[in-house]
Amino acid sequence: MFSSWFSTGCRRSLPRFIPKCSSTQKQFVTRKISSAQVPLRTNLIHPPPKSILIVNKLRTQPVILAIDAFLEHVQATYPGVRVFHEDRPDIPHGAEVWHPGKPEKIDLVVTLGGDGTILHASSLFSAGAVPPVLSFSMGTLGFLLPFHIDDFAKALESVFQGKATVLNRMRLACTFYDSTLAKKRDQAGDGIDWQVMNEIALHRGSSPHLNTIDIFVDGQHLTEAVSDGLIVSTPTGSTAYSLSAGGPIVHPSLSALVLTPICPRSLSFRPLVFPSSSSITLRIGDRSRAPAGVSMDGRTSHVLQPGESVNVQASPFPVPCINRSSITDDHADEIPHEGAGPGKEDDWVRDINNLLQYNATFRSKALLRHSRT
Repeated sequence: MFSSWFSTGCRRSLPRFIPKCSSTQKQFVTRKISSAQVPLRTNLIHPPPKSILIVNKLRTQPVILAIDAFLEHVQATYPGVRVFHEDRPDIPHGAEVWHPGKPEKIDLVVTLGGDGTILHASSLFSAGAVPPVLSFSMGTLGFLLPFHIDDFAKALESVFQGKATVLNRMRLACTFYDSTLAKKRDQAGDGIDWQVMNEIALHRGSSPHLNTIDIFVDGQHLTEAVSDGLIVSTPTGSTAYSLSAGGPIVHPSLSALVLTPICPRSLSFRPLVFPSSSSITLRIGDRSRAPAGVSMDGRTSHVLQPGESVNVQASPFPVPCINRSSITDDHADEIPHEGAGPGKEDDWVRDINNLLQYNATFRSKALLRHSRT
């Protein structure tokens, strides 16, 4: 999924991007993350999970009942499995407290809620690999919710039997720099603490003025963007904020970075798709009349002043999401069917039709409404 990356414009590795000053522009050369190829679709490996982390939205009554039923099932069917939960006041009875970065190894993450719950689960593993994620919807439709909570017993059985497959959804690694090209103080280690699953967005916030942002791709100056902001998204995030801003829909099995402007001043500034080996640097221009607010997967994180920048590149740690289509009955192939057979259909194709009503005409929408009555 991710290829080995090399710095452009130099013959030696650099600890951070360095400006090359000229009369017209600054070019940035950035250090690349070295990572092995990550297969996009893989089977869950044995042995079966020995520890499960539950991540859930606010504990309303339906969520409380669902967690209680889930815990009861796990304790009765898989008695040797440890169940953990975040350290919150509403931790369910029977679950152990888990803190990010602690030595307890998590083999499976189970989310109960909406797409935002999965984004939160991803943020809990910002420093390294993410365990396989089994997501259940709690009455909320979303692109990341393949299972309904009523199917948790069958889904768990397939996972513990090693029949489930995962789709490795890429994340973005974001590193922030001040105007002197030093890493921002809230960065630790190698500075790549911010991992996002959907997108990073730079926006003008409450300012009435447009942002002026210099865009560099692999050390080469691409353009100076004057707009309400810019979005760099993953293929998974291409159906979120980027889509609302006019960006393309990208299949989540692809490895790519999507650059989408937010209300640009120039009508010729169109969205661009880059390979996952690319490194994108967004620098707030010295002439920008406003700072840029930064939101990452919907969470406000930074405010970048003129001269400050953020470097965005593919993370070596994707989010392995378990597919619904990989979980079928043993005799499903014996039943005649049209199109792709059970276990071979694409969850994404189903979702863009059901959730986005992709290419649905006014007539077909009216027929759909009529069929529901």
